[in-house]
Amino acid sequence: MKRPIAVASIFLGLSLTLGSASFAQDFPDRPLHLIVPYGPGGITDFAGRTVGQALGKALGQTVVVDNKPGAGGIVGVDYVAYSAADGYEMAIMDPAIIINPILQKSMPYNVFTDLVTLSRVSSSPEVLVVSPQLGVKTYAELVTYGKANPGKLNYASAGVGTAPHLAAVLWELGTGIQAEHVPYKGIGGSYPDLMSNKVQLAFSSIPGALPFTSDNRVLPLATTMLKRSTVYPDLPTLAESGLPGYDVDVWLSLYVRSGTPTDILNKLNAGVQKALRDPELVAAFAKFGLTAVPTSLADGAAFTKSESDKWKKVIADGHITLDQ
Repeated sequence: MKRPIAVASIFLGLSLTLGSASFAQDFPDRPLHLIVPYGPGGITDFAGRTVGQALGKALGQTVVVDNKPGAGGIVGVDYVAYSAADGYEMAIMDPAIIINPILQKSMPYNVFTDLVTLSRVSSSPEVLVVSPQLGVKTYAELVTYGKANPGKLNYASAGVGTAPHLAAVLWELGTGIQAEHVPYKGIGGSYPDLMSNKVQLAFSSIPGALPFTSDNRVLPLATTMLKRSTVYPDLPTLAESGLPGYDVDVWLSLYVRSGTPTDILNKLNAGVQKALRDPELVAAFAKFGLTAVPTSLADGAAFTKSESDKWKKVIADGHITLDQ
């Protein structure tokens, strides 16, 4: 004799399904929070606030931007990784989100299981700058000098494992040039030493470099993505200057807690795509060398994975550790 199906169980399952659908349909019905895992004033903060304003307009709801700095971005991302899986907490983050787990001995979260890439946000090259006192005027002259003088070039970075550091390591691996790494707390702190030739070169964010290259206190030689920068259209890329395939993108992406309902993820992704196509946002980004890059959920996840694989190899080949 077959056991009777519990009617109460059917109604319970139906109510949960309908409740979830209703929740997604009403989303968002209160302010969202966008976490910037760095302090105020940097490019991630600027992009986060610009995106937050445009996303709020796209979703018809306020987006509150909160700075939660600490441990190279880990504190802010950790906050989102352990938030409720309801789509109301997001984080905007740069390549450190996939570099930190490669370098750190332990992490409080897993990028691929605790988080979902909501969308890419922006793409931006770095710019290779040199001290005017070094006496080189072109990228080719820098390579010639570096190969003829092994160990005499010092390069600045924003710290071990940061994008400026890894861009320089990738350059060393590609050219065979031996240079000394000089880490600073931020790339901005290196510019006085670049101007005085205490360090000879750096791979810098464009916003960080612009005030110094505009009056030739440091000289820009090349940019790091496959296409030329709209901010430095006359500069060659490293790829066209003898390093085929050299491509370093200081991207930003948005992340939410894994387990967030698919309907909410889709609604958020649609809102982000609309926000990143807003002409005001596109123009604001362009002033700082950022290109808006809206992506689908699938493409965002694939990009995060490919960048993790790429930098894992560079870190291994360059024998990079946090003890350096």
